[in-house]
Amino acid sequence: MACRLILACLLALLSTAGHAACDTGLAERMHAKLHPKRALDHERAVCQPWRGFAGRFIVVLPLPRPSSDPGITQFDLDVLVVQQADNGNTERATVVSRLFQPSAMREDAIRINEIKVDTARYILAADARAFGLRIVRQGSSRVNPYSNETLTLYVLQGPKLARVLDELGMTLERGEWDANCAGNFETVRGSLSIARSTSHGWADLLLRQTRTETRSSSQGDECVTHERPAKFSSQTLRYDGTAYRAVKGGSASD
Repeated sequence: MACRLILACLLALLSTAGHAACDTGLAERMHAKLHPKRALDHERAVCQPWRGFAGRFIVVLPLPRPSSDPGITQFDLDVLVVQQADNGNTERATVVSRLFQPSAMREDAIRINEIKVDTARYILAADARAFGLRIVRQGSSRVNPYSNETLTLYVLQGPKLARVLDELGMTLERGEWDANCAGNFETVRGSLSIARSTSHGWADLLLRQTRTETRSSSQGDECVTHERPAKFSSQTLRYDGTAYRAVKGGSASD
């Protein structure tokens, strides 16, 4: 496979489209109600129905902080669980639970490309169902392409959300090449599942990862790419009564 094809595929994976907050304007209404004097990053704001809960939405408000450094932007993040009125009137929507996180994100040479809500069935206990927040970051260097995605899990605990898993790395794509052919690329992809075992009454989590590496080099007029055998690993995360922590020595690889 030609290196330029590898690079094209990599860049396609790195590029993601920004998406609007909410067709109903719910995110904007929550911003106007809760942070009327703050700017809202409309490009990265998110509003998504929480599957399985009628009229309930997850709203994420990224609020850029003032900065004297033009190359760095920090964001406060307000994560909300909002209940819509039965008639769908966003003006009557109420905040069920929320967590305001000061300086939760930082953007410099690594750009925050997208914030996504993950509403997979993260049932951690009989009375604890989590939702996820995935943050996609992307580098700006052409010769050192970089992208990663992290996952944070939140659980409702009364009027305040609890962050029970903090920025777990789910995907990583990076490389270094000469902008012509020669270079090395690495991709790590992970999946998170609910284990049958429990800790402190909550289900353990199992992170499975696949790591692949490729090397490209010029051979005459051809750019030849070699892929090394994939490596597989797993990691158990257990709830300690407050948050999930990785188990020491709990990983395995092939």
